[in-house]
This record gives sequence, structure tokens and C-alpha cells, in this order.
Amino acid sequence: MQKIIVIIGPTAVGKTALSLALGQQLNGEIVSVDSMQVYRHLDIGTAKATPEEQALVPHHMLDLVEPDQPYSVAQFIERAQGEIAAIGQRGHTPIIVGGTGFYIQALLGDRPLAKIEEQPDPDFEATWDARVQNEGEAPLRQALAQLDPISAERILPGQIRRLKRALLVSQQTGQPFSDLQPEPKRIYDAYIIGLNTERSVLYDRINKRVDDMLEAGLLDEARLVQQLPDSATAKKAIGYKELFGYLDGTMSLEAAKDALKQASRRYAKRQLTWFNNQMHDVDWVDLVQNPDTLNDLTGKMQEFMSE
Repeated sequence: MQKIIVIIGPTAVGKTALSLALGQQLNGEIVSVDSMQVYRHLDIGTAKATPEEQALVPHHMLDLVEPDQPYSVAQFIERAQGEIAAIGQRGHTPIIVGGTGFYIQALLGDRPLAKIEEQPDPDFEATWDARVQNEGEAPLRQALAQLDPISAERILPGQIRRLKRALLVSQQTGQPFSDLQPEPKRIYDAYIIGLNTERSVLYDRINKRVDDMLEAGLLDEARLVQQLPDSATAKKAIGYKELFGYLDGTMSLEAAKDALKQASRRYAKRQLTWFNNQMHDVDWVDLVQNPDTLNDLTGKMQEFMSE
């Protein structure tokens, strides 16, 4: 089983810095697992490694498609697994880095992608969209729990699309959606490093990152994203849509900046909740407040890769 190092954690916690340090120490190559960094031209808002950083350690899974092009999780996983295999064949260390938890989980094989083709049902969609808007997600989750309690328990709060799909498939097939999915089986020997720090410290880092991004030209990227079709995934990305009000003249820059900071903090909280609830065997460390532990962590990674 191929050995890989995985770095997870919320936004602004220092994943890029750690990946560069380990990459240089371990003859590594970095595989970005971020659903937004696949888009060309969206560099600042997605916190993509800079050209200078990419020159230090080879990077993969960046700049794959134009912002108006779709790129599914299945496409992502297939290509990323190919990159990991090629890195191993070169005798280098694959270092998987990202904050998009579902992509990482699928990449590792913890939650294999279900190859289930449900039949579109516009009436089902319209009915549940209206109920969720008026009553929240509780009725939807309760309906799913009657047919598939495992999926109702597994799917996290706020994941309306996944709740609807599990319910629709369960109704159409007559079987619980969870029964139609293969058992999770990790396909790599992965050492997973989780980065986290005290909440107030993390939020300060997020606020500063937003300020730095705006100074670096984030508004120019937001203008590009604003012109995309509404169906484009990139148009829904945190880091851009919060600035549309300012670009439209309906919000002050300060208010838009505050909205972006708040959205980024909430996103970090959701990331941590997801990682804590959905991933196992994670070695959580705080390199923000304990940077001296980096040498020990590097040693552990060297030992892991040589075993």
C-alpha cells in the first residue's frame, strides 16, 4: 500500500507553510486537494500557492480548468490518484494538502463515491426546496431517517443537497441509500496531520488573511468571478461572492470586507466540525502557537516514510 502524508485543517491555519517545509525535507511533491484551486486565474481568493512557493516544491492539481467549466469530484479523484501514483513511481513523497474534507475523504477511500444514478424528479426537488426554505432542514432529515437512519445520522447539518439525494435514491430504489454504497476502505497508508490552533488565534489569522488578499488584488478576481454564469461553481466560492455587493455599488467596501471575514470564519468552523466528525486517525498539532514542534513532526514523517 502506497504511503502518503496528508495535511488537513481549516483555512488560514498554515497548511501551505507546513507542506512546503515537509516537501523540501522529504523530497516531496504536493497534491492540492481543494475544489476551488483547480480553476485558473483564481489565485488570491483560493489561497493558491504562489509561483515562488510552487518553485520550491512541485505542485499538482492546480489550474486545471477555466472558471466557467465544471469539474466534478469524480474527475478530481481520478486525476489526483494518478498524480499520487506517478509521484511514488518517481521515488518522491506524496504530500496531500487541503481543506475540502469530502474530496480528501474520497481520495483516501474512506467514503467511496457512490455510482448510483437516480432519476431526476423536479416535483421532488421543488417540494423539498420549498419545505426547507420555510421549515428548515429538520423535516427533510426526519423523512430520510424513516427510510435510511444511517444516512440521516451521517450527513452533516447544512448538507441539503446530500440529504435530498439520499432520500430520493432511497425512495426510488426501495433500499436505504447507505446500503447501496460500498464499505469504506482506505486505499493508502496515510499519515494524517491535522492543523488547528486556539479559535481566537485562528480567527485573527483569517481576518488578517482577508486584509492581505484585498491588498493583493482580490477585487480584480471577484470582478472576473462576478461575470461568470450563475451555474458556475466558482461563483459560489467563499472569497468572491461576499464582494459582489461592493462591486454592484450596494455595499460599502468595509461592509463587504466584514462579510467576507465572517463567512471565512464560519467556513473554518464548518471545516473543523467536518474533520472532527468524519475523519479518523488524525494527529492534531498546533504549529501556530508551538512552532518548535515542527522538527519533531518532520522526524515523525521521515520515520513513517522509511518504515
